[in-house]
Amino acid sequence: MLYGVSYYPEYQPFDRLETDVAMMKDAGINYARLADSIWTLSEPAEGELDVSWLGPVLDALHEAGIKVILCTPSYAIPAWFAQRYPEAMNRRLDGTPLPYGDRQNVDFTDPTYRRLLERLIRTMLEQHAQHPSVVGVQVDNETGGRPIATPRAFEEFVRRLERKFGDIDAVNDTWGLNYWSHRLSAWDQLWQPLGNTNPGYDLEWRRYQAELVAEFLGWQAGIVREYLRPDQLITHDVVGGHGLPHADRKKIGDVVDVAAENVPHHTQDALAHPPVGGHANYHDPDGVHGAYQIYFRCDMARASGHRNFLVTEMNPISVGGAGHTYTAYDGQWRLAAYTCISRGANAVAYWHWHSNHFGTETYSHGVLNHDLQPNRCYDEVTRIGHELQQVGDRLTDLTPHADVAFLYSPDSRYGLAAQPALSEAGSARPDRRSYERIFNAFYRNYLDERAQATVTHDPAELADYPVAVAPAYYIADDAALDTLVDYARDGGHLVLTFRSGYADEFARARWERAPGRLREAVGAGYNLYSNLERPVPVRAADGAGLDLPDGAAATAWMDELVLEGATPLAYYEHHTWHRYPAVVTHEFGAGRVTYVGTLPDATLGREIARWVLDTSGIERAGAGLPEQVWVTRATATDGAELTFVTNFSHEEIDIPAPATGQDLHTGAQIGAGTPLTLGPWDVRIVDAGN
Repeated sequence: MLYGVSYYPEYQPFDRLETDVAMMKDAGINYARLADSIWTLSEPAEGELDVSWLGPVLDALHEAGIKVILCTPSYAIPAWFAQRYPEAMNRRLDGTPLPYGDRQNVDFTDPTYRRLLERLIRTMLEQHAQHPSVVGVQVDNETGGRPIATPRAFEEFVRRLERKFGDIDAVNDTWGLNYWSHRLSAWDQLWQPLGNTNPGYDLEWRRYQAELVAEFLGWQAGIVREYLRPDQLITHDVVGGHGLPHADRKKIGDVVDVAAENVPHHTQDALAHPPVGGHANYHDPDGVHGAYQIYFRCDMARASGHRNFLVTEMNPISVGGAGHTYTAYDGQWRLAAYTCISRGANAVAYWHWHSNHFGTETYSHGVLNHDLQPNRCYDEVTRIGHELQQVGDRLTDLTPHADVAFLYSPDSRYGLAAQPALSEAGSARPDRRSYERIFNAFYRNYLDERAQATVTHDPAELADYPVAVAPAYYIADDAALDTLVDYARDGGHLVLTFRSGYADEFARARWERAPGRLREAVGAGYNLYSNLERPVPVRAADGAGLDLPDGAAATAWMDELVLEGATPLAYYEHHTWHRYPAVVTHEFGAGRVTYVGTLPDATLGREIARWVLDTSGIERAGAGLPEQVWVTRATATDGAELTFVTNFSHEEIDIPAPATGQDLHTGAQIGAGTPLTLGPWDVRIVDAGN
């Protein structure tokens, strides 16, 4: 288990390498990430390369037993580069160049940029890749925040369209360019993305941007591999949750060896479960807080290939800015670390070691504050480090359990950003994050019902799980939809939501009664739908088995479902919509399809999830325990089961132990059902193998 920090000795106000390394060693830190922003320091003028200064840093870390992941310093360019090669700067969609003074402001497809970057990467790796401290390399950093919109990139976009579609008439017909007289007669007539309103164009542009990111990282990875041993890894850190708008974590996962995730999260009361509203949303524009935020980010990290991953950035004192400092309560650093480990993290690291004394991230604090002295964050980081020195090997390469697979669709995310199904709450403005909002709601519903989840991008992988949920699977080709139908026919319980199956792989609304190729499996169809200005109460259908308390409601959307063999589970209580079911279920082949035609509120969504899990015969870990206690399970490398019992609250609580085994930290024997005490924000790990 790697446990550590990002370390920037070049940012320190004076040389304190010896002190820093000693403090890290005392804290049980065994890993440091270095060098992601050293281009100017290592090449102060073009061609004057000197990366030898990294040698003493690596030597000191190695002497302390601290392993290193080096970063390619590609995301922040020197001032001399911007001054000498202005044509290499990225551009906004309106054509104006991005100014110097920020990061990630260069066109990473530019040949001059790549030539000079490659020279620097090779120089650094020639000298340091085989240093005994180095276990791997991270390529770039959180790539995909901005589109590449230079003339060169647009020309390449047109060339790719030409290769994909063959001739201009294929584009005209596929995108429906007779509309608004947009039909093209030559490729050079294609308009720039800033002026675009066509959803087919928008989808291809977004796909193209994600391809550029993956290609750039793959290009770097190809260079790096020339210098690495087989036991050294290549990674890239995706920023947590749904990720950046122009990056596809599955594509990134395909070009690196190990996925990495940056997991900034809410702390203090915003980490409590059940969650309450009203918290600042710096870390997630969708307002995800409580326990979900960490589980979701980790489940998404595994989505690039169902493999273990690295957490490269977690909250130290705080992550944010000068007006967003929320230092964790005692115990929350430990809770967050073990929660990530329970979902398959093979590394937990904080961003970063020391708080910067200058720069835009001065108040995005490190483990040490600006006085560079120990504090209660350092003390708790030390406690975790010493624990992991004892049990880290046992917690490495865990296989998290999962009952429910969530099917993630970047294309549907793109499509619903271009043509949102939902409006922003309380307004008529389109909600460009409709996909994220729908996905998050269903994910939370199932975690509330104590399901253990996984996320996949591949419909074929659903066959390994008894329940599969495909939120807003809006854009999909025929083969993907047929795979979903086959999953249910072969015995799985498929849960679909509104907008699933509605558009094809070119963002065209399908010209058949919705939900198109899914209709037979759903056992219901519709040809009208509506947004909902305000929540609509919902009642359980007679004999359906739903237990809906007062207040359960449909929100934001409704399909006018007409039964075609399905059984209704719930109806709208409304003077007009009462004749349409809000939720239906249909036995189909050896399995079942449940279709949710609205965005359920938390009460309705959770009851639907309970019904689905019960109907599918899934026994939930921690059933019957208080809401603030979460139980997750994973399998160790020797096949033994580990049970993580966590208290997402500030109150001590006594519960019956949910498993039998040995307390991994204390060695005490625990029997299922015997009293188990959890302190505030506490974690207990029961190892059935001991």
